[in-house]
Amino acid sequence: MKPGVSILPRVKTSTRHVSSPSPATTGELLQLVREGRAMSRADLARATGLARSTISQRVEALIAHKLLTESGEGPSTGGRPPMRLAFNARGGVVLAADLGATHCRLAVTDLAGEVLAEQGAALAIARGPDEVLPWMLDRFDELLQGAGCTRAEVRGVGIGVPGPVEFEEGRAVSPPIMPGWDGIRIPERVHPRFPVPVLVDNDVNLMALGEYGAVWRDQVEDLLFVKVGTGIGCGIIAGGRVHRGAQGTAGDVGHIQVSDHSGEVCHCGNVGCVEALASGSALAGQLRALGLSAAHSRDVVELARAGQRDAVRLIRAAGRRLGEVLAGAVNLFNPAVIVIGGDMAHAHEHLFAGVLEVVHRRSTPLAARNLRLVASSLNDRAGIMGCALGVLDEVLAPSAIDASLAQYTESGK
Repeated sequence: MKPGVSILPRVKTSTRHVSSPSPATTGELLQLVREGRAMSRADLARATGLARSTISQRVEALIAHKLLTESGEGPSTGGRPPMRLAFNARGGVVLAADLGATHCRLAVTDLAGEVLAEQGAALAIARGPDEVLPWMLDRFDELLQGAGCTRAEVRGVGIGVPGPVEFEEGRAVSPPIMPGWDGIRIPERVHPRFPVPVLVDNDVNLMALGEYGAVWRDQVEDLLFVKVGTGIGCGIIAGGRVHRGAQGTAGDVGHIQVSDHSGEVCHCGNVGCVEALASGSALAGQLRALGLSAAHSRDVVELARAGQRDAVRLIRAAGRRLGEVLAGAVNLFNPAVIVIGGDMAHAHEHLFAGVLEVVHRRSTPLAARNLRLVASSLNDRAGIMGCALGVLDEVLAPSAIDASLAQYTESGK
């Protein structure tokens, strides 16, 4: 995705109002404008029932905080035309980092999710937090400079990592493929340079959020995003929201045992996990055992695309094993859509054949009747999109805006 391309869905711009007036905070006024439900001070007054003087005071605070702008005169309904209000997408920036097992992607976006600068790189998460996080922060500074922005404009940071995360604290917990990260509170490593809200989550949760927000938000409410790359993971969108579970580990399908295993030991220490048999790294190992050159999942895909028979055979077998796990997920969760992402999605014609064969055989007819299985539309950018969307939902929430404005007022700025 090139700079200047929006990675988030555009806000609807209808002029409808809420059905009955209700009091609103300053943050809620901003939300009405962002959602296109109000386009002037008069619209806000009608939508909330607040006095014009109160509306003007709060709008001026949002303008001073660079969250709203006045963008010219709106249509007149008699008398002086009202000044049109607009959300100021350039009133700050968000930093996003999708840190995978072997590759990463970083971006700077504005407050509407438009990419201002981005960078991809090969980086092994196994290098540990003492190397990876300083590298990431330095790249953020470079991207900010390239986008013509400063640290003072940063309103939030989103980071995806390929392992379990205690979401409230942004702490990695016993991540199998992230040696040295266990117990690390990632926001604490970011705050000295960027003292703003820092959202840290499992990378697949953020990919699910990104794919859902960009493609499926107006079509379905229940979706599974399955990443098949170096490892295997699943992000769950339930009722339009990310479902993380009681401890934040929901969707860890890579460590479900498959029936046809032959004792393969997984990174987690258990035997027969689907990740140990059907992930990109597992397939690369199986191809090396056959004398083929395959260092990682992307090599597996390239061999399959070139028509190498063993690569095609192993990918289809991996699809059947993945299908066994996903059939259980379909019966349990009944999603409308399963999106496959990660490196192996680039060989989807072979992978999907195996998945569909088993899912339709082992899922209940009603659960599978209208189920759609698709490749990710965002490819390797689903993660940064989810990072940005997650941060924007947090920092632009009405309660967050109200708290920020209160702090701004108390500081005398």
